[in-house]
Amino acid sequence: MNTTATILIVEDEPIIADDIAMILEKNGYKVSELVDNSLDAIDHLEKQNVQLVLLDINIEGDRDGIWLAHQINKQFQLPFVFLTSYYDEKTLNRAQATHPKGYIVKPYDEGDLIANIHLALVKAGNQPFSDSDKFFVRDKGELKSIETTEILYAESDNNYSNIFTRERKYVVSHTLKSVEEKLEGKGFFRSHKSYLVNFQKISSISEGYLFIDDIKLPVGRTYRDSLVKNLPIL
Repeated sequence: MNTTATILIVEDEPIIADDIAMILEKNGYKVSELVDNSLDAIDHLEKQNVQLVLLDINIEGDRDGIWLAHQINKQFQLPFVFLTSYYDEKTLNRAQATHPKGYIVKPYDEGDLIANIHLALVKAGNQPFSDSDKFFVRDKGELKSIETTEILYAESDNNYSNIFTRERKYVVSHTLKSVEEKLEGKGFFRSHKSYLVNFQKISSISEGYLFIDDIKLPVGRTYRDSLVKNLPIL
């Protein structure tokens, strides 16, 4: 990830707080602190610079997460995302009045958590889409994050594209041209009208083909000259 955001977690269930911290750090974010109440959160925000607050609505005490959200708006003008298992209209109306950048509903999965945090940072202007090295793809109704460095190649499938990593294949509802545009400047090039390849993953090139380890992909005539021209040959 090109920009590492620092995030404060306000959650009074230690297991959940630790799980969130682990997921955030795994995905390239920095966890500023784990706190379990509003007053400690305010004290931390007064001393430390963070880009986002992830806070549970139902933290213990009279000063719940919604109270804290109002204080964040007044004192710090920071973006925040609510973590909640509450759906009742009264709670949602109170929460909406604070203008959060998003909601994460328990139980959450890693894809939803990271996608919502990423979107919140984008909305706040702290993490531009174009500079990110992370993409999200739909997988069985969920959003899964993948780094561009994980992608081996992309294959055209009419109006869809297949994205291949070492572990699996993802099907996305974009043409290969659209995928190519999204990956512009990330080290990918067309080797064939139907293939987009991660240059760093190429292990060898032969007449009419290239290899990514044991994966053999065609090199089209119209693309070969461009490929050879850009090879750093000794």
